[in-house]
Amino acid sequence: LLREVLGELGTSHAYVSAARRNEGPAHYQRRQGLLGANLVRRDGNWMLKRILPGDSSDSKARSPLAGTGIRAGAVLTHVDGRPVDPVTGPYPLLAGAGGTTVELTFRPAEGEGRSRRVAVVPLIDERPLRYQDWVAKRRQVVRELSGGHCGYLHIPDLGGSGWAQFNRDLRMEVSRPALIIDVRGNAGGHISELVVETLTRRILGWDLTRNAQPVSYASNAPRGPIVALADEATSSDGDMITAAFKLLKIGPVVGQRTWGGVVGMTGRHRLGDGSVITVPMNAAWFDAYGWSVENHGVAPDLEILRTPLDWAEGRHAQLDDAIQLSLDLLRSRPAASPPDYSDVPDRTRPKLPPRPS
Repeated sequence: LLREVLGELGTSHAYVSAARRNEGPAHYQRRQGLLGANLVRRDGNWMLKRILPGDSSDSKARSPLAGTGIRAGAVLTHVDGRPVDPVTGPYPLLAGAGGTTVELTFRPAEGEGRSRRVAVVPLIDERPLRYQDWVAKRRQVVRELSGGHCGYLHIPDLGGSGWAQFNRDLRMEVSRPALIIDVRGNAGGHISELVVETLTRRILGWDLTRNAQPVSYASNAPRGPIVALADEATSSDGDMITAAFKLLKIGPVVGQRTWGGVVGMTGRHRLGDGSVITVPMNAAWFDAYGWSVENHGVAPDLEILRTPLDWAEGRHAQLDDAIQLSLDLLRSRPAASPPDYSDVPDRTRPKLPPRPS
């Protein structure tokens, strides 16, 4: 009933979630164990195809199999001494194993020695690990398609985790001549102003230190053109940052019209029966848009749709277009570059005048 009533409001950030009731014994409540790896079924065996590399700057993005000496190609044969079913695989055996210690038995790739047993603690959440892997893959695509000319930053949200992700890679990525800011799937938050403030910095000069790379002044300022990537899942403060991109002319926006939800909430409230509701209270208004971002979103400058076929065949529609647009802008507006040393003032002592004879 509450969901139906809130659905009539026509406003964003109006949510209802049911009370959580944990039923059954305690061991039923334990989380599924995850190995931070991709397993594939081959000839009735479950082979380790890839261990996700993770990211050393994110403590949650580490695979349990990292550092165990197990390599891709090994076959997982037993979990805690129980054989892995050739059809269902290891996942039923890892049910309830999240955060606990389990013993895995691997048979190495053909002809590479005896089976090995390793003790690991399966993850209860692989999302940070798989997210960092996703970002690394997109960054590699950008490097390859742009010939190394474009930096790439993905901002997953505009809260604490998104701000950390933005600053984690900022210095290296803004050192490239052009920059792509990817806010596709951005879950919103409240710190878009901080990101916008950083991206609107302009290079006025350079600090040059002996035997070190030049550093721009202002620091961490983009060297050249910036292109934003947005889609229909760019939401809340993600709508706001997309609007700011256009209004401040930071750079063109590529992709799809954003979600369109800028009536924010103040928090979540628990009712007597355990249900949780949110109360939308603060609306956003822009000089250029008025109230129209709510329920409409922000339209891109270059509309590009990534179709299901693009996903299936591995084509990077949107990202590819953003890269080409960045390179086009770079040709018309070259990136700021530090000076060479050809015109450094000569501070050596001048020659003495000749002595009179």
